[in-house]
Amino acid sequence: MNRIVNRGLGIAALAASLFAGSATAAFPEKPITFVVPSAAGGSPDVLSRLFTTQMSKDTGATVVVENRPGAAGNIGISLIKRAAADGYTIGYGNINTLAVNRSLFKKLPYDVDADLTPVAHLFDLYNVLIVPAESPVKSVQDLIERAKAAPGKLSYGASGVGTTGHMGGELFKSMAKVDVMFIPYNGGPAALQDLLGGRLDFIFVNTSEAVPLIKSNKVRALGVSSLKRLTLLPEVPTLDESGLKGYETIAWGGVVAPKGTPPAVVQQLNAALVKALAAPEVKTGLAGLGAEPAGGSPADFQKLIDAETAKWKKIIDTAGIEKLD
Repeated sequence: MNRIVNRGLGIAALAASLFAGSATAAFPEKPITFVVPSAAGGSPDVLSRLFTTQMSKDTGATVVVENRPGAAGNIGISLIKRAAADGYTIGYGNINTLAVNRSLFKKLPYDVDADLTPVAHLFDLYNVLIVPAESPVKSVQDLIERAKAAPGKLSYGASGVGTTGHMGGELFKSMAKVDVMFIPYNGGPAALQDLLGGRLDFIFVNTSEAVPLIKSNKVRALGVSSLKRLTLLPEVPTLDESGLKGYETIAWGGVVAPKGTPPAVVQQLNAALVKALAAPEVKTGLAGLGAEPAGGSPADFQKLIDAETAKWKKIIDTAGIEKLD
């Protein structure tokens, strides 16, 4: 377990400022535990700490970040599910734990709809389709043509089954109507190493991983998974404008609480997190990782979860991906 405490000016400052005058003015009266279903140091952890640190600064609350990695995020989400529904245990949920895993696993230790309450959509992170710098492939259409000319011969990899890199590849296969081979890796660095070594033809990686490689001319970027060009990579076209109309994959992330958490508390937590989004430190931190701030209400986050669950279920079913135990 990895616990780091963000200490502010005290709980009294929180009650006197952000939560003053609310129907649940006594909240919080003790530290808030923020569960991250992944190891310390990874993107979910870094992004979560960005928000919890700012939340502490803004409100004076004490927020304890607790890392609970394992089982594709299912362990951490289960901890949130089992916690008291009082707002004192919340945590990070993303495209995998709240949408993809629902169709990828035979059985989950939690039910997203029955066990969790959406609090806030925090950010959107996009993927970049890259090939080795020495690759003869110059564009998305070039990759599609080569894949069609040699069915089953080209390969791509990702850091495990069900990751956004894997799902982005499956969406690419479906929309481009090509047959390419997927190779799962135990972590993103191994997949990148094989790409750079010429053992993979292409991969989808998030912007924070792709940008340094692109800038150092180690890889060539063919397209980004957003519907509009990214500020970080304005010269790279979207897959949508490259012929795959409507192609979009978003490695979104947000915050959830146990089902039954009082609506007033959920709204207070949402307000604190949305306020954190406006902080210059958070904006800078997100931009450095290639992420874009989101925001909105708990209801908005619920709509996103529902839409993404349906989208990825269709893709997983179409691809015939074997469900995991």
